[in-house]
Amino acid sequence: MSFLDSYFNNEDNFPLKNQNIDEEILKVKTIVEQGNIYSVIESVEETLQICVENERFEDGLILSNKLLDIFPYNSEYWLKKGVMLNGLFRFDEALECYHKSLSLNPCDSEALINKAATEENLGLFVQAKETLETVLNNDSQNDEALFSLGLLLQHQENYNNAVQYFKSAVEINAEYSEAFYELGYCYENLDMFEEALEAYNQYIELEPYNANGYYNRGIVYVKLNQLEKAVDSYELAISLKNDFSSAYFNKGNALADLGKLQQAIEAFKEAFRIDNTDEACCFNIGNIYEELGDIASAIKYYSDAININNEYYEAYLSRGFCYDSMGKFHLALKDFNRAISLSQDCAEAWYAKADLEYSLGQLQEAVDSYTSALKLEPENFQVWFNLAETYFEMGDWLEAINAYNQCISLNPNDAASHYGKAKVNFIISRPKEAIECLKSAFSIDPSMRSEFAQEYPEIRSSKLFKKLLGEY
Repeated sequence: MSFLDSYFNNEDNFPLKNQNIDEEILKVKTIVEQGNIYSVIESVEETLQICVENERFEDGLILSNKLLDIFPYNSEYWLKKGVMLNGLFRFDEALECYHKSLSLNPCDSEALINKAATEENLGLFVQAKETLETVLNNDSQNDEALFSLGLLLQHQENYNNAVQYFKSAVEINAEYSEAFYELGYCYENLDMFEEALEAYNQYIELEPYNANGYYNRGIVYVKLNQLEKAVDSYELAISLKNDFSSAYFNKGNALADLGKLQQAIEAFKEAFRIDNTDEACCFNIGNIYEELGDIASAIKYYSDAININNEYYEAYLSRGFCYDSMGKFHLALKDFNRAISLSQDCAEAWYAKADLEYSLGQLQEAVDSYTSALKLEPENFQVWFNLAETYFEMGDWLEAINAYNQCISLNPNDAASHYGKAKVNFIISRPKEAIECLKSAFSIDPSMRSEFAQEYPEIRSSKLFKKLLGEY
């Protein structure tokens, strides 16, 4: 019996693909550490490859070092050591190993491709591109080099050129599934959704048991507004990977867009069960309950989102709206203030706060909040109108006119703005200007005449007024 057979019976023999990886790596490391590596070189090499395939970089580094102690001029072992170091984010050391490997075997395409990947990790993009072009100069049909060049360009968001390399890779190797996957990703980022769908379908055909293909295809179906197909695709992803929280989450979004709100809630709840740190699940559930009119449940889930992430300003804002609708104004104001403290550039929070302050009679505070909102959205008609009405309530007539003028500038056909400006002009004894504003308001919306008659009966019945207005 050989020395190796004392550790591995016939059923446990290499290759190790179907065995317990931890156990098998430990066995080989034990043999090596006992100084018996010479008798199991082939087994160590196979285990080293298993370490590469399963990202067991620490173990692989130990084994590659042991092999290099005996065979310091073996280019393959230097290559494997470089792969391990790259996986451990020790990129400078990995690059040295690739240089040693290439000094022993200068035309090794695998070493060059791995070297390029490490150069990219170091931010040496020009060098990485040159390294891959060296491979293609030696072998223009090297699909891995073409694929790697595509990835390099994709990571730089140069999607158009990346597409050309991925297409070249699949033209050479029609079963290069990873290239189809990245091709789909590039097309998606180029808003070429039909092409992305075709690429993901090609990937799925080659990798029918990979959940990510169905998941990405679902995203593209959403962008094509084919929501039912998107849901089906997410469900296929989930059937292959039942803890796929992102697939449940996106399924929930698609179901919500389809109006299937209860099913959407269940999908989000399942996503949250898998990942209970995802505050967006709680936020989306809160949104749906708010849409269903179940404000108490909406507040609960917005609060859950805030408990997970106390800087989630959207959740504070949404909970504030819920409190406002329930008449819990001070709680609402507290949430709006918190949202603003977290996101100063959220105009919606500012004008929500302003509207509430107006309702509470805090008029100067409302003016300040409306003004802050307008700094962010200077052409927001509704905010200008609310500001004008607030100034009117405060008796700040000139500022009210200025705000109404802004409203009219933004929307000349808004009768309420002309009417509001008319009322201010009457108050400050500018009858001519008031009459002109009323004419504009009545021309745009004749029903304003009735409103004016109710508010100002003594003026409305005046013969002089009627004459000025052109009714005589």
